[in-house]
Amino acid sequence: MGRDRRRSGTLLLALTLAADTARAGEPVATVAPGGLVRWSGAHLLECERDGRRWAPLEGACWYPIDLEAEGELELVRRSTGGVAARRVRVGVYPYPVQELEVEEKYVAPPADQLERIERERRAVAALFRLETPRRFAPPLAPPLERLPASGRFGARRVFNGQARSPHSGADYRATPGTPVLAVAPGRVVLAAEHYFAGKSVFVDHGDGLISMSFHLSDIEVEEGSEVRAGDRLGRVGATGRVTGPHLHFGLRWHGARIDPGLLLGADAVAGVVEIR
Repeated sequence: MGRDRRRSGTLLLALTLAADTARAGEPVATVAPGGLVRWSGAHLLECERDGRRWAPLEGACWYPIDLEAEGELELVRRSTGGVAARRVRVGVYPYPVQELEVEEKYVAPPADQLERIERERRAVAALFRLETPRRFAPPLAPPLERLPASGRFGARRVFNGQARSPHSGADYRATPGTPVLAVAPGRVVLAAEHYFAGKSVFVDHGDGLISMSFHLSDIEVEEGSEVRAGDRLGRVGATGRVTGPHLHFGLRWHGARIDPGLLLGADAVAGVVEIR
């Protein structure tokens, strides 16, 4: 009798997993490039996308969708009840084209700067593979004490008539010298002046979340520094490739470029796509 019960339980679990696998073949929602998907559930153990795994957050798996993702994506989660999968469809690219005029050296960098640009690119790319213990929960604190409306996230940029990569952060207009603040506890993993981003600060908040503050006039932290939400990182400026003073604030979560507005402020999670 006990053996039959065990077999019945095993069969039921197999059928449940098979049903989930079947459902994974049909998209259950559409999400914008640079968006977020949240899949709530009980007794969650692990979340996965594209072979990258992380822990659930507040009773749900959160899946960041990269700004240039296309087609359909498979989202996987593991719980004490087994493994489940869902597919989501990445929607039509909704962002506008933005034409800007900048110094020509930021469109066609001189030969003696190319090695520097590549070195900076490699140093930054390594940060997006970090997976340290989580030190935040949404919503994040604002990067400016008074946060104005943001703009330009996702805009396909054309500099001096030449197309470049889409804008992967939010731009906030602010008076030069305005303090730029940490949005959550974390560790400063890079603080330097870069060719395109100007004076920049990168903070690791754990769970693969990296915040980026660009074009600063001053950097007021050092690499390795521990910060809390609201600590000052630097001041608003106009260094690097800019058309005027502002804060470029970006987020990478598990390597994906996402709209910072989805995690900032009281209404942050309102734009997150929920699936079941």
